[in-house]
Amino acid sequence: MLDLQGFGPALIEGTWMTIRLSLASVALGLLLGLAGASAKTSANPLLRGLGGFYTSVVRGVPETLWVLMAYFGTVSMMNWIGSHFGNPYLTLNPFLAGTLALGLCFGAYATEVFRGALLAIPPGQKEAGLALGMSNMRIFWRITLPQLWRVALPGLGNLYLILLKDTALVSLITLDELMRKAQVAANSTKEPFTFYFTAALIYLALTVVIMAALHWFERRANRGFTRTEL
Repeated sequence: MLDLQGFGPALIEGTWMTIRLSLASVALGLLLGLAGASAKTSANPLLRGLGGFYTSVVRGVPETLWVLMAYFGTVSMMNWIGSHFGNPYLTLNPFLAGTLALGLCFGAYATEVFRGALLAIPPGQKEAGLALGMSNMRIFWRITLPQLWRVALPGLGNLYLILLKDTALVSLITLDELMRKAQVAANSTKEPFTFYFTAALIYLALTVVIMAALHWFERRANRGFTRTEL
């Protein structure tokens, strides 16, 4: 058994922070992804342009830079705002900055997953809903959205696994997530392999649990759906 020299509770605390950060980021990213996909499939050319601009810019810049820009950019902005209210040292929490950066990146990739799922839904279903007198919002919630999740879930699951590992980038802005805790422990004990290997095992364990959960969600989402055998 690995001797964690008293740093076991710190790694558990960092793991919990990693889980919280990933869940907060994916919640924001799903909202951005739905909005982006709706914009890119809209009949309005302005909305399509905005959706394309969002995905192109965000996916064209490394996630590391988004994390740094989200933190240091918002720190400068918060200091400027605080100086007008008598608090020049007003700053943004690293957790919120990390959530903003990772959610922004997740949303850009999720936009394409949602867009593909929207295009996979037969347009005749919306026409049938309109013929029955349903509003566009009701059609979206009752017809489009349930099928959207079923089609998009495998792709979103892969993106979430990537996001989980990208949370390690937030250690750059001193958020005490798993990677940051492992770095502190490694520097304190001069045993980097022990703690980085332990962190790798924790990430692997989280991945296994998430993959099992995704498999359950996919089976549940596909209830009553029969694939056509060729």
